[in-house]
Amino acid sequence: RASWEINTIGYGSLAAVMLLVFFAFMKFRPLILVSGSLLIGCAAGISVTALIFGKVHLLTLVFGASLVGVAEDYGIHYFSSRQGNPDTKPFPMMRYLFPGMWLAFITSALAYLSLGMAPLPGLQQMAVFSATGLLAAFLTVVCWFPYLDKNAAGQSWLSDKISNSLGNWPRWQWRKKAHKFLALAISLFIVFGFSKLHTEDGLRQLQSSPPGLIKQQKDISEILGLPSPAQYLLVTANSEEALLRTEEALKPRLDVLVDANSIRSYNAISDWVPSVKRQNENQTLVAGVEKRMLADISVSLGESLERPESSKAAFTFKNWLPLKFTQTLQAQYLGEVDGKWGSVVMINGLNSEQSLASLEAVASSVLGVKLIDRSGEISGLLKHYRSKMTMLLFVAYFLVVIALFWRYKSQSWRAICPTIIAALLSLSASAWLGEPVQLFTVLAQFLILGTGVDYGIFLLEHHTDSSSWLAVCLGAASTLLAFGLLALSATPALHTFGLQMLFGVGLSWLLSPCFRLHASDDNAKQQHWHHKEH
Repeated sequence: RASWEINTIGYGSLAAVMLLVFFAFMKFRPLILVSGSLLIGCAAGISVTALIFGKVHLLTLVFGASLVGVAEDYGIHYFSSRQGNPDTKPFPMMRYLFPGMWLAFITSALAYLSLGMAPLPGLQQMAVFSATGLLAAFLTVVCWFPYLDKNAAGQSWLSDKISNSLGNWPRWQWRKKAHKFLALAISLFIVFGFSKLHTEDGLRQLQSSPPGLIKQQKDISEILGLPSPAQYLLVTANSEEALLRTEEALKPRLDVLVDANSIRSYNAISDWVPSVKRQNENQTLVAGVEKRMLADISVSLGESLERPESSKAAFTFKNWLPLKFTQTLQAQYLGEVDGKWGSVVMINGLNSEQSLASLEAVASSVLGVKLIDRSGEISGLLKHYRSKMTMLLFVAYFLVVIALFWRYKSQSWRAICPTIIAALLSLSASAWLGEPVQLFTVLAQFLILGTGVDYGIFLLEHHTDSSSWLAVCLGAASTLLAFGLLALSATPALHTFGLQMLFGVGLSWLLSPCFRLHASDDNAKQQHWHHKEH
């Protein structure tokens, strides 16, 4: 189902993006060149990642492919500016656009490279893939587009409508009471939304099986008495005898859980191969009873019966393992590893958190026994990744702010504020909807930073040129079509990722023009444009 959703949404959004770009420029050349820069970026990312790490992880491809939503902004920005200024030649146009495009690349690359600071190979692969792909796409646009683009596209009805809409967009002014009231409302929405935030790192957030299928699995497991492959007890000792004695000390405690309905049953090797100590104890008990029974039978029959002599050797794993019926149980015997013998006690009917806690308490009460919770371990790993990436997200914002301040000084807040507000609002909106914060929530926040800051830079760098607004609108629309539609997915991880992108990128796009420079600064920027063109 997840594959069907990704393919359906992916191909549908790709077709919509291609139509959007075509109707904006009414030429195939911009569409072909922008698509080519994206293909080169993805190819470069895969190549460099494979050279450094030897292989490319699937999650790296999933996250790295999302750089398409960022890399396409460079090509779209170039063709939008060419369309809005047809009299300017390609090379002067690229020299004019280069500072803003270079800063947009630097800030996005810093956001992605911050992932590589974590000592986790998966995050490092994502960082290398994304940064390399962005660099290749950026260099393709800068170095090749002026050569390959000979004639500027004429103004289309779609681009004309979008470009002219910038003049009607409101600008933020603290002096207006309505704007102060709006700021207060947004702040309250964010604060109360954050009070509802909760995290969820369980495996159920990665996939959602149909309820009917889950019920069938549960019913079959109960009928067949299948143990849980996700939770079991690992027993280790210094010898085979000590291993069996540890299991025998564990089983009475497990019997208590069976009586309390915390678990249904369990399977242990010591059920089939008792320890030598237990065998001797059993033999002593049997010998006394057998002697009395033989004496009574001898009296009744008038004969003298004696038990035939038998081997005194204990029954061990050497006798047990060759037996045919043990083949399905041999996986529970781990043998010797580094001077330690190990076995596994399988648990049946463990289906609640309270039962899991009781089982963990029993395991900790016996020396050499450890509860292995595979689902819990994977959930803990997801939580670890989420925590690490959350810290790196703050580092990414810090690095981006420094880069913006280096270029714009006191006006740098105009480029970053829309993205910060959009990120906070997207988290708050998800909290109001009851959506948990998980790994894919944080992954989406990195993309929101990478795309949103580009919109702020383009509008701050060229705020008097309406073609920059066309580039922002086309870039935002293509990103929303590519990733925002994943919010419709029934798979929890894809749904969370798409919902964050829908809110974050959409709000970054809507808020960026509100923070552009005011009319009083327009003349100075216009003179700067004429100077650059000259």
